[in-house]
Amino acid sequence: MPELPEVETTLQGIAPHLMGQTIIDVVVRHHTLRWPIPANLKNLLHGNIVKNLQRRAKYILIETDTGTLILHLGMSGRVRILSEPATAGKHDHVDILFSNQMCLRFTDTRRFGALLWTTDDPFKHSLLEKIGPEPLSTEFNGKYLWHHARRRKASVKSFIMDSRTVAGVGNIYAAEALFQSCIRPQKQAGKVSLEQYEKLATAIKLTLKNAIAKGGTTLKDFMKSDGTPGYFSIELQVYGRQGQPCIRCDTTLKSTRIGQRSTVYCPSCQKV
Repeated sequence: MPELPEVETTLQGIAPHLMGQTIIDVVVRHHTLRWPIPANLKNLLHGNIVKNLQRRAKYILIETDTGTLILHLGMSGRVRILSEPATAGKHDHVDILFSNQMCLRFTDTRRFGALLWTTDDPFKHSLLEKIGPEPLSTEFNGKYLWHHARRRKASVKSFIMDSRTVAGVGNIYAAEALFQSCIRPQKQAGKVSLEQYEKLATAIKLTLKNAIAKGGTTLKDFMKSDGTPGYFSIELQVYGRQGQPCIRCDTTLKSTRIGQRSTVYCPSCQKV
């Protein structure tokens, strides 16, 4: 699943082509995604000017004159900018055409993504209103994590992957940040100290910033907006490396399951 850096990379890739442009046509080939695409999306968007684009957690918000298009990539979704017509494939569900002759094409093999419309404040939409702070914001820090973890029995990995705790820290980057801060992912969130949470918050920020700078993580289904893959996967230190030696101490990395997700960690470096 594309995580926060992949979504941010996508946003940065499409924004220069869409800002200030007028929507001149919308082609919806399949209305059935995770939730149905509005049947009248073409009429809703036609003639609107793109006023702003931003990311909230793993959602891309395309703000126009009359409302906001809420885009989620789901498990395998991606968007591309096309500068000239291209034959649509089986999984190319939506094309949005702009006055500069660019086309935003939404592709989703598993149809678990979403393309929704709201005329209200998008941050108060039912999908976004309970999401925690952005991990790269000043609001997110070790003290915040420590305060919200009090008496929490869930694992610290599950805690930081909960979108109500913090926006968009998925499986890959949670594992990497916990390794960098030397915290065992199975440890109860309520038993992690303030000092450890300060290290963890810093590690989350650095990991995400690095991934964004590198273009996201290379996943089987993820491509950037220009059709090329991200390149952060060459720097992953624990994710996907179970059975291999730790880059710090040569101890064999172990794998366990937390919240139905595979988790790789170093039993020597991540003792606390």
